[in-house]
Amino acid sequence: MDFGIRGKTALILGGAKGLGWGVAKALAAEGVNLALLSRDHDALETAAERLREQYSVEAYPVIGDLNDWASMAAAIDEAESRLGGQIDILLNNGGGPPPAAISGIAPELWLQQFNAMVLSLIRTADRVVPGMRQRGWGRVLTVGSTSVVEPNPILAMSNTLRSTLVGWSKTLASEVARDGVTVNFLLPGQIATARTEFLDEQAAQRSGETRSQVRQRKEATIPVGRYGTPDEFGAVAAFLASQQAAYLTGSMIRVDGGILRSV
Repeated sequence: MDFGIRGKTALILGGAKGLGWGVAKALAAEGVNLALLSRDHDALETAAERLREQYSVEAYPVIGDLNDWASMAAAIDEAESRLGGQIDILLNNGGGPPPAAISGIAPELWLQQFNAMVLSLIRTADRVVPGMRQRGWGRVLTVGSTSVVEPNPILAMSNTLRSTLVGWSKTLASEVARDGVTVNFLLPGQIATARTEFLDEQAAQRSGETRSQVRQRKEATIPVGRYGTPDEFGAVAAFLASQQAAYLTGSMIRVDGGILRSV
């Protein structure tokens, strides 16, 4: 199926690795030109080169830090400049906070994580959505977590802060829908990324298991029986960015192998 987005442009936060990289590849396969944003210059250069070689699209690395808005603003300016002055598709994708129970988290850590996980994503959307509305077409995709539906007791900050983005995303979706801009929220479950490996290692240290044993135990709770892949996640995001998904907005899309039991 042709998704009808060849020649569109995308800004992918966290585009060099993990979920962002999965989305970047899926969009590049549809002919979308991309700017990949993260703090890791070398990883960005490598990722952009791979996309150019494999998919014959334009792909540019731009350096930005979600904890430093000045660097983000400069990165968005550079992305727009390199992509012909417009961004049609935005993947809002922030890193995860350190594992923690809910009680006793320092206020300073709450503020730091709110800045990086919530406010920087909102401000990024505020920069690019007006152009989408003027052109009558746009896609805003925000990466959250299944923990906004079923809170994870050791990921208290993720539960709390990503839930804030749910309300923001749903509200924005209603505000911009008549301008041809869709806004959706992606809920990844257990996807095989470096972040998941880190959390599995942390769980192994707490339980005395090996990381492989932790993974096997988690996979046994997933109806499909395994972790997902960034490519599978990217395929869902690419559909949400497609012309065919123009009537799909304001939704939370689960990419979790069925692990959430609620309907």
